[in-house]
Amino acid sequence: MINLKQMKKSYIYLVLVFGIVMSCSSGGGPDEEVVKPVENTAPTVPTQLYPTNNTLCIDNNVVFKWEASTDAEGNNINYTIEVAENNSFSPILYSESSFSESKLIVLTKGNSYYWRIKSVDNKNAESAYSSINQFITEGDGVSNHAPFAPSLLTPTLDTEINSTSAVLSWSASDVDGDALKYDVYLDTTPEPTTKVAENQLETVFNVTDLAVATTYYFKIVVKDDQGAASIGQVWSFTTK
Repeated sequence: MINLKQMKKSYIYLVLVFGIVMSCSSGGGPDEEVVKPVENTAPTVPTQLYPTNNTLCIDNNVVFKWEASTDAEGNNINYTIEVAENNSFSPILYSESSFSESKLIVLTKGNSYYWRIKSVDNKNAESAYSSINQFITEGDGVSNHAPFAPSLLTPTLDTEINSTSAVLSWSASDVDGDALKYDVYLDTTPEPTTKVAENQLETVFNVTDLAVATTYYFKIVVKDDQGAASIGQVWSFTTK
């Protein structure tokens, strides 16, 4: 006759033994090495070699050159070169890729351009953009070149200032070395038409009596002493 009490004890014993065996074979002990996935990092930022800033390119077939980036994981690197007619890169005229440290791009003669570059590895990790270089392509029969469009110094683009006055400052250059003059336009509309300064020699203009909680837009027109001019992009700031 089957002893039910003994069968119950045997069943409990088997369950306990099975549980101990499973716990011992499940791994994860204190001495087990945990392999962590390697984090992929972005390549370094490429260094531009040509065209350098404020360069006159006598050929519109421009060969862009840069120093190679490095990648900590040894991944393959591709480069993206962007060219535009303004330093906000809106719109981008050319976006080219290269696996080497140079790229030929055919541009329009007699035009001003800006270029920048970034590196991308084969796992899609991207570096930051390089600095922005501006340059001019030589035009046919050109004896004088228009100045480069001005670059903003202060106030920082789209910044908010806690004042009813502001110092507008910028930089500009000319490949011919001509003397430069500046017209300043300032308005509360996105397309400023009010000229607040004309033919000034300084690259600084002080604005006073501004309204509070107002967005102001300004642009600079730079002119050389040969009659050539370049219109800068529109910048903005807001008063508190």
